[in-house]
Amino acid sequence: MTEQTALADIHRSDGGKPDAAVVRDALGVGVAVGLSGFAFGVTSAGSGLTLLQTCALSLLVFTGASQFALVGALAAGGNPFTAAAGAFFLGVRNAFYGLRLSQLLALPRAVRPFAAQWVIDETTAVALAQPTRRSVRIGFTVTGLSLYVLWNLTTLLGAVGAQAIGDTRAWGLDAAGPAVFLALLAPMLRTATERAVAGAAVVLGLGLLPVLPAGVPVLAAALAAPVVLFLEGRRSAAARGAGTDAPQGADGEQGGDR
Repeated sequence: MTEQTALADIHRSDGGKPDAAVVRDALGVGVAVGLSGFAFGVTSAGSGLTLLQTCALSLLVFTGASQFALVGALAAGGNPFTAAAGAFFLGVRNAFYGLRLSQLLALPRAVRPFAAQWVIDETTAVALAQPTRRSVRIGFTVTGLSLYVLWNLTTLLGAVGAQAIGDTRAWGLDAAGPAVFLALLAPMLRTATERAVAGAAVVLGLGLLPVLPAGVPVLAAALAAPVVLFLEGRRSAAARGAGTDAPQGADGEQGGDR
């Protein structure tokens, strides 16, 4: 049933999209985001990780938000296990992306473990924007390949550059990681609920920063999502209840001015 639904979603479009247009869009995303690997390399080296450790993170983890969260917590003096836990929870979202992409891509089983490495925000966004299975596969592959290569290359350059200039904080480069992370996050906050979650997470994170060990406020900030969603559900239920309880006239319509 899920496979039939996926095929129906793909073929619902009136027509395909030229391969060149898909490649152009995918390269645009891959290059734009891949360049921010430089900021990660600088941030990671500035937090005390070696060149090998920094490059291994980009090669093996390859999810920017989790990488920045990990090195940020370590730079603040956090426990490595706490930092890893925060990075892990941020990376869990990619598993949900994979559930949808597995239907759309319909790749052979032998290829899926390798494709899973490229299931991130950017490849998912490009793939979901395509109207046909062919363009989904092209968009996913081109975005993943260009981003993976460029991200790892710029990570190396950033780490080497950070080691060459010494203390990154003296140059203000320690702010590069958070700045890039916020730049990637901001365009995703489209609805009032998403902005409320982000705002509540900032308040929780900053409020708990002076009283909790480094790295723990990041985990605590995740509580903003269920709290905001719970309050949103209560508000919606109250609004529906108010509409149902409105007085009705003799003709069965709700009373009041017309």
